[in-house]
Amino acid sequence: MKTREKIREMTITALLAALLAVMGMFRLPSLLPGCEFQLSAPFAVCIAACFGFKRYLKIGVLASVINLISGTHTIVNVTIAMIFRLVAGGIISLFGVNPVTIAVSGPLGTVAGRAVLGGISGTNPLALIAAALPGMVFTAVGASVMYPVMKRLVRRETGALTHS
Repeated sequence: MKTREKIREMTITALLAALLAVMGMFRLPSLLPGCEFQLSAPFAVCIAACFGFKRYLKIGVLASVINLISGTHTIVNVTIAMIFRLVAGGIISLFGVNPVTIAVSGPLGTVAGRAVLGGISGTNPLALIAAALPGMVFTAVGASVMYPVMKRLVRRETGALTHS
């Protein structure tokens, strides 16, 4: 890989990590208390679909480091985020990029994250999953809408999808 290509890849990775970190800092409110959701979830699914699992994990780890350093996340937050990333990215990696995997990977990642959170906190995971349902619907719809746009932007910038 040429130096120029390496610099471009590092820059895009850093930019996506920063965007993912900032999106992870904010929660969009819901009508029901405790049911807020993050814009970072559908964005993360799109990153996994456009850039591949390996690069998505790099971006996610960098985003988590940014959130830890900035004090907006704790180790528990990062643990849950990494569970989400492993499940959502794993589904896309194993079953390919298609409308079904784009729609279900984020919600399934959320279910896995809430199950782990229930174990960590001693809370009923079903209650945590029920509270996350509006966010899971938002993630499924949001990722399905965002993916074609992001795919076009990536193709325009790189000439073809880059899988690392």
